[in-house]
Amino acid sequence: MTIAQATTTSNSFTLNGLTLPVPLAAGHSVTFSVIFAPLSAGSASGNISISSDASTPTLTMSLVGTGTAPGQLAVSPVSRDFGSVTVGTSKVQPGKLIASGSSVTLSSAIVTDSEFSISGIAFPLTIATGQSIPFTLNFVPRAAGTAAATLSFASDATNSAAENLTGTGVAPPQHSVNLSWDTAPTVVGYNVYRGSQAGGPYSKINPVLDASTTYTDSSVQGGQNYYYVTTSVDSSGAQSTYSNEIRAAIPTP
Repeated sequence: MTIAQATTTSNSFTLNGLTLPVPLAAGHSVTFSVIFAPLSAGSASGNISISSDASTPTLTMSLVGTGTAPGQLAVSPVSRDFGSVTVGTSKVQPGKLIASGSSVTLSSAIVTDSEFSISGIAFPLTIATGQSIPFTLNFVPRAAGTAAATLSFASDATNSAAENLTGTGVAPPQHSVNLSWDTAPTVVGYNVYRGSQAGGPYSKINPVLDASTTYTDSSVQGGQNYYYVTTSVDSSGAQSTYSNEIRAAIPTP
């Protein structure tokens, strides 16, 4: 027999591997393939019609397939402003990735400024269609001023998904400790001592003998405790014992 013609009734299906006409001896066979390339999402059907000079001149094969929409990836929200954040501290905000049409596999995330980062998800990651995955955004400003970045995801989705990030770094407050004490008789000045733990040891922090009964320590750091004592010095240079100790707790930041 000779196969003279082979056609399909749907543009979603094509034949491959038949160079017509094809002579076919008794007891032999020929192999071909059918390729399904859906033109749209949803069910598709069609037929293959094969014509020959055999006793059954036309053979028909039914074809059925389902086209799925290509995977789409969305990030929510599409922009995020962290507001004002003290330099050296951090602020976190939530985010969400959503897959539609088909499942989406993500391979990595890229942030254009290292002051921003993403956590809470591990790559590679596959999100089923219609599902969402939460993640966490982090902002840690290194300097005062406005910062901006773009967060983007590498995936097999047919679209690109990105989120715009902004935030403002604010310089930490400058703390100080104001000390005062009662006047001691027959003295020419005072020394101020500071320690990092109760009971000392202490280090003198005033560079020269101070005749006033107040002192401002502007070298303190946020989140620390400091312990202060004073001494008085008379005209002969003799120094008194330490005064009672006071503690100053510096707020954070």
